[in-house]
Amino acid sequence: MKPISSRSGISVKKKRGFYKNELYGILFALPAILGLLIFTLGPMLYSLYMSFTDYSGSNSPDFIGLGNYKRMFSGEDQYFYKSLGVTLYFVALSVPTGIIYSFLLAILLNRDIKGKAIFRTVFYLPSIVPIIAISFIWLWLLNPDLGLANELLRSLGLPGSQWIFGEKSVVPSLALMNLWTTGGTMIIFLAGLQDIPRSLYEALEIDGGSKLDKLWNITIPMMTPTIFFNLIMGIINGFQVFSQAYVMTSGGPNNASLFYVFYLYREAFQFSRMGSASAIAWVLFVIIMLLTFVVFKSSKKWVYYEGDGAR
Repeated sequence: MKPISSRSGISVKKKRGFYKNELYGILFALPAILGLLIFTLGPMLYSLYMSFTDYSGSNSPDFIGLGNYKRMFSGEDQYFYKSLGVTLYFVALSVPTGIIYSFLLAILLNRDIKGKAIFRTVFYLPSIVPIIAISFIWLWLLNPDLGLANELLRSLGLPGSQWIFGEKSVVPSLALMNLWTTGGTMIIFLAGLQDIPRSLYEALEIDGGSKLDKLWNITIPMMTPTIFFNLIMGIINGFQVFSQAYVMTSGGPNNASLFYVFYLYREAFQFSRMGSASAIAWVLFVIIMLLTFVVFKSSKKWVYYEGDGAR
């Protein structure tokens, strides 16, 4: 008989150690895995089933197939397309303006100026204030009679506005209010700007490039991955806007600020149509997924990653 080599004994010990570490890894990750399954994936699958039922919360679910979806897309529910249009309008206004505003703000705060840390803090602070408190502040600012916004306009000799109390001005007013909470986006842009190599700017200066050349040929191309990230997050957050309409407008006037998630909330908790609300939630999920997919596909043409070229 041949003696067992010490090398094979070491390999067996290594395998045992690997499986032992793997077991420990699974055990440590188990709370997070169970949390995902029980509190996220499980409720999602249950809500998918509920979207095919007629359920008010007090009766047993009655399976009706695609009834809830037919009710929405056929126009029988008059608020579905209304809320979808209002939300798309808000996203189209708030996402581009929020990205441009926070990007320009980050460029200004990236300069070597005295007290820039204070300025960064001041512009970031509103983003950590609870949205309910922000809504009450802006409810006063945008008051047509006593609000500061109209007082400033009148002092400049300009006509006032109805702001959130006018059908045509309510969504632009809420998009304007959204600019006040872009501090988180600004910080992400600021981190991206500080990651751009200074040597690129120095090389362009040697070639006689202006500040506009630096912005257009270096800053914007190098920031496209950050712009891409903030665009995705802006679209997702824009479609999920709720608190402003709930606190400030209650979906009015005349449903002009009936955002999609507020419409979902009314279906579920005011009208007790849980099955319909589940269907509305899944339509929202599909819309966000499709828009995210489109943005990802389009990013191949305009997002630049250093070392890889255009993606």
